[in-house]
Amino acid sequence: MPVHVVRLGSPRGKGEGLRIGTVRRPPRGVPKSEFASRDFYDVWLPDFAPSDGLVKLALGAREEKAWRTFVRRYRAEMGRPEARRLLDLLAALSRETSFAVGCYCADEARCHRSVLRELLAERGARMA
Repeated sequence: MPVHVVRLGSPRGKGEGLRIGTVRRPPRGVPKSEFASRDFYDVWLPDFAPSDGLVKLALGAREEKAWRTFVRRYRAEMGRPEARRLLDLLAALSRETSFAVGCYCADEARCHRSVLRELLAERGARMA
C-alpha cells in the first residue's frame, strides 16, 4: 500500500489509489467535474505546492546551483508546522492504503514532487 508519485494527467497505474494534486492551481480548461475522470486528481491539496515565487525559481533553474536553491527553499516551506503535520499524516496513511501525489511537470527530477518523495520517505512513508 505505497505512495505513488505521478505526473498529473497521466494514465493511472494499477493499484495507485486516490490521486492527490499537490499543485498551486487546477488544470486550465478542464471542468472541475472532469479532474478525476481525466486523470488529474481526485483531491486537491495545494498545501504541498511550492509558493508562487518558488515555482518561478524552479521553472528558471537551468543550472544545478539554482535547482539546489529551490530544493533548500521548498524544504524550508515544508518545514512549517502545518506542512510537517500533513507530511506525517500522508506517511502514516501510506502504511494503511495506497494513494498517489503528483504535479503537472514532465520531468520529476526538476519538479517539487521529487523533493516531496524524499520528504515522505524521510517520515517513513511506504513508497512505490
